[in-house]
Amino acid sequence: MAGATEPAEWARHWQYAQLPDLDLLRARYVRHTFPRHSHDGYVFGAVTQGVEDVELPGGTVHAVPGSVVMINPEVPHTARAGVPEGWAYATLYPSARVINDIAAETTHLRGTVGFTETGVADPYAARLIGEVHRAAEEDNALAADSVLRVLVTRLLTRHGRALPTRPVRAAGARDAARARAVLESRMTGPPTLEALAAELGTSPFALLRAFKKQYGMPPHTWLTDARVRRARRLLDSGVAPAVAAAAVGFTDQPHLNRHFTRIVGVAPGAYRRERARTYKTGPDRPR
Repeated sequence: MAGATEPAEWARHWQYAQLPDLDLLRARYVRHTFPRHSHDGYVFGAVTQGVEDVELPGGTVHAVPGSVVMINPEVPHTARAGVPEGWAYATLYPSARVINDIAAETTHLRGTVGFTETGVADPYAARLIGEVHRAAEEDNALAADSVLRVLVTRLLTRHGRALPTRPVRAAGARDAARARAVLESRMTGPPTLEALAAELGTSPFALLRAFKKQYGMPPHTWLTDARVRRARRLLDSGVAPAVAAAAVGFTDQPHLNRHFTRIVGVAPGAYRRERARTYKTGPDRPR
């Protein structure tokens, strides 16, 4: 039970119009937990207070002030408070295009790049993440872009590598990829696991095991995450939350609200308002 003096939770998830391929989140969470999910792009997080526990395929990172968490695209993870008082942090979500363009310009890395470490002690890089936030909030596009590039170059130089091309996939991995494609195409009316397995010519248990091995989560968890991602794109384009909920297969807006808030960290309405504010505010107008 929350105590009377427990710190209040708050969050702002937004996009700076001058850097459209970058999402930003600043928040304080105490009881909020992020379920297993993944991102299209990269994640760079810097805790400013408390401790965040990030569970990744390789283990749990205990993120403390002065450390940086780096997560590659499509890597499943969860997050929760590592201490009773929770954690506060600043996070950047650059797209794959941003990272790979900077890598091509400033490093020897080519192709799709990734990071070899998920959690490192780097107070300077953690401070740079905060400086990107401050510059964006002050509408200083030159500083935000410059500091972001310094940060990414530093992390790439110290921890980056070119991701290997995927080998020829085994039958189980192929079935998992086919199952993912079916779920993406039938998001509003997905089949049961049994029906999906029969359609693909495999057994439910074999498909469940292969899917979890390939994507780090079972099909139903992956589908919820995929629905939230698609809902985000709809909200980005100005679609109302209730319409987005129906379009991606949630039963109603409260259903979307619950899963969206758990995965993104803010409610759909707040997310959409920030997007509208971003696109209506020009570079010469105060924020």
